[in-house]
Amino acid sequence: MKRQILCINSGSSSIKFALYAMGDGEESALGSGAVERIGQSAGRIWLQRDGRTRVDRTDRFPDQHEALQAILEALREAGCVAPDGVGHRLVSGGPRYLEHCRIDADFLEHIREYLRFAPLHLPAEIGAVEALQAAWPDIPQVACFDTAFHRTIPEVASRLPLPRNLWHEGVRKYGFHGLSYEYIVSRLAGAAQGRTIIAHLGNGASLAAVRDGRCLDTSMGLTPTGGLVMGTRCGDLDPGVILYLLEEKGYDGSQLERVLNHLSGLLGISAISGDMQTLLRLRGSEPHAQQALDIFAYSARKQIGAMTAALGGIDRLVFTGGIGEHAAPMRWSICLGLEYLGLQLDPQYNDTQAPIISTDGSRVRVQVIPTNEDLIIARHTQRLLDSAPKDSP
Repeated sequence: MKRQILCINSGSSSIKFALYAMGDGEESALGSGAVERIGQSAGRIWLQRDGRTRVDRTDRFPDQHEALQAILEALREAGCVAPDGVGHRLVSGGPRYLEHCRIDADFLEHIREYLRFAPLHLPAEIGAVEALQAAWPDIPQVACFDTAFHRTIPEVASRLPLPRNLWHEGVRKYGFHGLSYEYIVSRLAGAAQGRTIIAHLGNGASLAAVRDGRCLDTSMGLTPTGGLVMGTRCGDLDPGVILYLLEEKGYDGSQLERVLNHLSGLLGISAISGDMQTLLRLRGSEPHAQQALDIFAYSARKQIGAMTAALGGIDRLVFTGGIGEHAAPMRWSICLGLEYLGLQLDPQYNDTQAPIISTDGSRVRVQVIPTNEDLIIARHTQRLLDSAPKDSP
């Protein structure tokens, strides 16, 4: 059955959306857009359809509800009919939701138990679900979890070295960016056999170790704060630093959250910006910008080494995400020093954004593949709607 699926990717300050026609062998993007700067004095909404900008205006969007209402109005303005289903990216499903699922009242009750596992993301994502329920009460909605891809991680990698009772309370490694990783694996198809490390590098950044299409380890842990150095997040940190900030500096929970998630990473190191392109532009004149870039590359290089150990070797390295796809100097810096793995980049291929950027003689194939989380959301939404009982809405 052919359906139109609306894909929603909500954040605290923006909502991205895409509309797909799915079914009968078709996977067609019908339009996409975003509401930006939610909660600020001057926001923006835009929508593109059929290769043309149909909506692009500034307005004030005080909260998620107002932003969702603006999206529905923009879709009508662009001539889009109400969708047959809505798929939402949810960053974490906690220990209960290991698979993508349809959203019902029971789900909304239980997902709130895991807000602390993704405090930057889940509140806005749940708000988007509720806003669309109010607007379209009869249209089914689906939750697609970034954590679902990582459910195959063995306990030896997912269990944290903490008292055993905490494991039973859900304190474990979950991993994130799973929708992106799932898309990359689908693009590799038969080539996914073997040992692949996928580097999803953006403002949030992580790596996944994948063998024969199954995830064996990943760099993020209980929350999206851990792992690599990121735009404004610290990544892995000695727990003693947290104790120091609590006991010596008098920080409370909200101050810690602000420092670790909003003031650290590239922004904290450079004291300039958490934006990769800004730092690349300033690296020649600002030593702190160059230092932030060096630490980012070093962090990623170390994690590639760790993931290689988890896989027992490496056959393929895939870069994706905004930085992975577009920041050629950063890909080069990350790969410098990995020659011992049999990995060698071709500078011309790398600079020109070629799909394969390793040399012809490199034992490790290095690829750049643009990700598409929306398509994965649309696929799972279509699948779950198709499998629903006939009397389901």
